[in-house]
Amino acid sequence: MSFTYSQLKTAIQEYTESTETSFVSNLNNFIETAEERILKNVQLDDFKKNAEGEVSTASPYLTCPDDFLAPFSLAVIDSSSNYNFLLLKQVSFIRDFSPNASTTGLPKYYAEFDEDSFIIGPAPDADYKVELHYYHRPASLTSAGDSGTTWLSTNAPTALLYGSLVEACTYLKTYESIPVYESKFQEALLGLKNLGEAKSTRDHYRYDEIRREPQA
Repeated sequence: MSFTYSQLKTAIQEYTESTETSFVSNLNNFIETAEERILKNVQLDDFKKNAEGEVSTASPYLTCPDDFLAPFSLAVIDSSSNYNFLLLKQVSFIRDFSPNASTTGLPKYYAEFDEDSFIIGPAPDADYKVELHYYHRPASLTSAGDSGTTWLSTNAPTALLYGSLVEACTYLKTYESIPVYESKFQEALLGLKNLGEAKSTRDHYRYDEIRREPQA
């Protein structure tokens, strides 16, 4: 089973038995929220991506890609073409490590400064190429056109359907149906986690796992 965008919209309306105008106008919201829940709960190799960029001399900031969700690794490539992997820390650690903004060197650490950028420390002592390996947000099924598909709609249609139905029933206030669909969603989510994490046959070095800031 798989869904095109049109087929998933039809399925949501058939399961909920609702074709009310305002409900239909919110179908995209239901689907996008379900996609977001899946992406935030399951680590899949299909959503890993590389991006190359540059950091400038004495500038401690690096802009995140538009589709960035979470980092796996960040490497600075030195003049000898060696990859120097930075350690993920908190912003306060970077500030403590490099209290003087004018202090430069080969970067050793990085942190998520805000939703759009990283901060690195120390600030680079030269212009360097960098390579970010990260978990990205793929294009939504809602932007694929009526006959379009995505990886999730093809390979995780059950999770996408039941996740959308949870949101649809919340909108309709048919609360008695939510536990049923949420249970089905969690079951499908577990299957995805097993596929993407527990049953993976690939070896992962520490830089190939999602790198998150330690919690205080």
